Amino acid sequence: MNPTTAVLCEEKNPRDANYTALNENRERMQSMRLEDGSRIQVVPLPMPAPVVFDGQRLPASYANFYISNAAVLVPTFNDPNDRIALGILAELMRDRPVIGIHAVDLVWASAHSTA
Repeated sequence: MNPTTAVLCEEKNPRDANYTALNENRERMQSMRLEDGSRIQVVPLPMPAPVVFDGQRLPASYANFYISNAAVLVPTFNDPNDRIALGILAELMRDRPVIGIHAVDLVWASAHSTA
């Protein structure tokens, strides 16, 4: 990845609650210019299908990845888009392995924490 590239979540289902906000974010990012006048390269990252527990939608997203010195850790959700998201990030960050970490329990815990 480079300083002129941004990864941005994309929801393709127009009936999804995230669809409008994510599209507005993409439009804003694509219209922005960097200091040298060039545009930001916006790379879409799919969203997993909604993860719902006990009637509550959990904050599941591949954009919550973590870049360490040795690897990129990416949350996964037993979703067909897991492989797509891992592939996109692997293409962008070729200098370290991209590793999927099952995260359904983590997003459930974050939604129910009392901290």
